[in-house]
Amino acid sequence: MSTLSILLNGDPRHVAAGTTIAGLLASLDLPAEKVAVERNLEIVPRSTFAKVVLTEGDRLEIVHFVGGGQDDDTWEVAGRRFTSRLIVGTGKYRDYAQNAAAAEASGAEIVTVAVRRVNVTDRSQPMLTDFLDPKRFTYLPNTAGCFTAEDAIRTLRLAREAGGWNLVKLEVLGEARTLYPDMAETLRATEILVKDGFDVMVYCADDPIAAKKLEDLGAAAIMPLGSLIGSGLGIQNPVTLRLIIENAKVPVLVDAGVGTASDAAVAMELGCDGVLMNTAIAEAKDPILMARAMKLAVESGRLAYRAGRMGKRRYADPSSPLAGLI
Repeated sequence: MSTLSILLNGDPRHVAAGTTIAGLLASLDLPAEKVAVERNLEIVPRSTFAKVVLTEGDRLEIVHFVGGGQDDDTWEVAGRRFTSRLIVGTGKYRDYAQNAAAAEASGAEIVTVAVRRVNVTDRSQPMLTDFLDPKRFTYLPNTAGCFTAEDAIRTLRLAREAGGWNLVKLEVLGEARTLYPDMAETLRATEILVKDGFDVMVYCADDPIAAKKLEDLGAAAIMPLGSLIGSGLGIQNPVTLRLIIENAKVPVLVDAGVGTASDAAVAMELGCDGVLMNTAIAEAKDPILMARAMKLAVESGRLAYRAGRMGKRRYADPSSPLAGLI
């Protein structure tokens, strides 16, 4: 009986002349209804498996679905699933090109965007969408610079009209020196926006009681500050952040205060679902390199949280047993 040489999933294989794809699958004990077959870079319709006869040199790929397993460590907000747990801002960069390069290096899938008036006097000015494709990145319109619930609500309604974005980030600031959130106005705006059909991720104080109230109002995610916006002071409040995380049934992301990679890792080791940052990357001496560092810090912090750190001890404990020493 003559045979043919084919390449099956990257490995050479010999089959009998005249073998069909259906025959090959049967010999491999693979159910035809549960696999897909590509022959010489073209998809073979399942209905033709019994008719397609293999020829010398065919290159076949046979694939099926497998479980993602433990390493499928995605997170979800408002029914949308993401792999990256790092959200980056789009302000303070030298230009849009540098912003786009940093976003790429960060591995982020979500970018926050401010809503500003169109420059009607000079239409040649570049736009963010020319550099960060909204089809590739999830735009998260935010209300940066809003000091009243009314201004924040108006801004997000305009954003939804402009781009159809329903997932938004709310921040209502109390005063300009600290940019600390006005929680009374934040709670009021959250209630109105949720009733208006928005999925609201909310920047808030590191207050477990206020965070729970936001969740009860229907917030899609809670985003307590780690320290003051743009300060780079790092995580100043691990105790209250931990309390918020323990009580929340929606994602909790640290928003504001991260200055360097170790800060991002600390936030993730606390159990946060993600970290949002802008200044820490944009004002680094090398924003692209810092974006890469932040990506790795968020990933390593998450892995450390999942692994479960060793317990702290008051005294030393040797790695090697002392018994049996010479």
